[in-house]
Amino acid sequence: MSEPHDLTIREAATALRDGSLTAAALTDAVLARAAVTEPAINAYITLTADLARQQAANADEELRAGRDRGPLHGIPVALKDIIDTAGIPTTAGSDFLRDRVPQSDAFVTRKLYDAGAVLVGKLNLHEFAMSTTSINPHYGPVGNPWDPARVAGGSSGGSAAAVAAGSALATLGSDTGGSVRLPAALCGVVGLKPTYGRVGRSGVVMISWSLDHVGPLTRTVEDAALMLNAIAGYDPNDGGSAEDPAGDFTRDLGRGVEGLRIGIARKLFWSRCDPEIEAACEAAIDVLRGLGATVHEVDLPLLHGARRTPILAVEAAAYHSTWLRQHADRYGDDARSLLEAGALIPGTAYVQAQRLRTKVIDETRALFNTIDVLASPTSPVVAPTIEAGDPKFVLARYIMDFNVTAIPAISIPCGFSGNDLPISLMLGGRHFGESALLRAAHAYEQATDWHRRRPSL
Repeated sequence: MSEPHDLTIREAATALRDGSLTAAALTDAVLARAAVTEPAINAYITLTADLARQQAANADEELRAGRDRGPLHGIPVALKDIIDTAGIPTTAGSDFLRDRVPQSDAFVTRKLYDAGAVLVGKLNLHEFAMSTTSINPHYGPVGNPWDPARVAGGSSGGSAAAVAAGSALATLGSDTGGSVRLPAALCGVVGLKPTYGRVGRSGVVMISWSLDHVGPLTRTVEDAALMLNAIAGYDPNDGGSAEDPAGDFTRDLGRGVEGLRIGIARKLFWSRCDPEIEAACEAAIDVLRGLGATVHEVDLPLLHGARRTPILAVEAAAYHSTWLRQHADRYGDDARSLLEAGALIPGTAYVQAQRLRTKVIDETRALFNTIDVLASPTSPVVAPTIEAGDPKFVLARYIMDFNVTAIPAISIPCGFSGNDLPISLMLGGRHFGESALLRAAHAYEQATDWHRRRPSL
């Protein structure tokens, strides 16, 4: 068996049930791994070792008694520190909320507890989840496990780095403009943004009511499906939550991609891409073609005009308006700049952007009558150094479009650069079409071995 901290959810779940591993031993292994990796990558703001050990002991007792809550029972996970946890600080990566202790759990926290998951800690992030690097001025930058001098991506940098490093078997992040998929890509793990409304967001510190999503970061596509099974569902306290029945997102894994139609929108998602990344993603599409998929050139002309949408900045400024008046000097420079700029955008521009977005969503729905999956690189470049950062938001060039369109999207490892940094392919699916999306991603993953590689940290 692999080292316990290197196991997938599926592998660990099997070991917990055949008696070769206990939840207590698994949790101790993950906490020990965090002790080794944290000085370099700084993925955690708070480790909850005592709680984790108690939850693991409870899981072992329940499993011995025949009470099996499902595949996540006894699995060590961690949460981006914008997700509320009762009795445990939730800082949102900020200075003035560092002592904030929620009285109740977020919707997704409770769903994971109900599934028997073990919470090992709260994860570092870009301040208030507002940018692409997770260089946090209050808690320090998150280092990339493949090269700690490089960024882990943002805003869910700690969520991706912990999975890649083995200090959690799975994590949750949030995605407003790519913040699950981008760090997953830069750290070489799987990151899934579900359809808007698929996963409830009550108890999550928000950026944008109409663009925010919560999603899992894992080592494999199957693990992402298992996490989505646990957290999906209608949330009555989230006005954007959908009542669409979730079902089992693992049900189509293994069906392959014979006859699946893959769309390539080169003008939108392949422009100004590093040649090494473009070649790796083209090779990944060739793998899917070899498995029986067909490939089609497509376009989304209205989406071109929606790329510089002010929606995120305006909604973030509205959410933070009171805090910004009270604590302006305690925000980091980049977060404060975004919020101040958003406050200056006129309401007419916001309304027009939302009108255009409605048309873009209609355009996207029409496109998915002709294709099943939309494929592109996740990021046009590999992880830059922490010193260089991402001042022009190059890392996010392709990803926010999937928030504007509200469709599900997944980032999966598809190669490495010449300097051994991860490269990832992004796949998008039709609204509430996660099963077909996961099916395609799983088929590619099983035909390659990129997901099996681990950093030497």
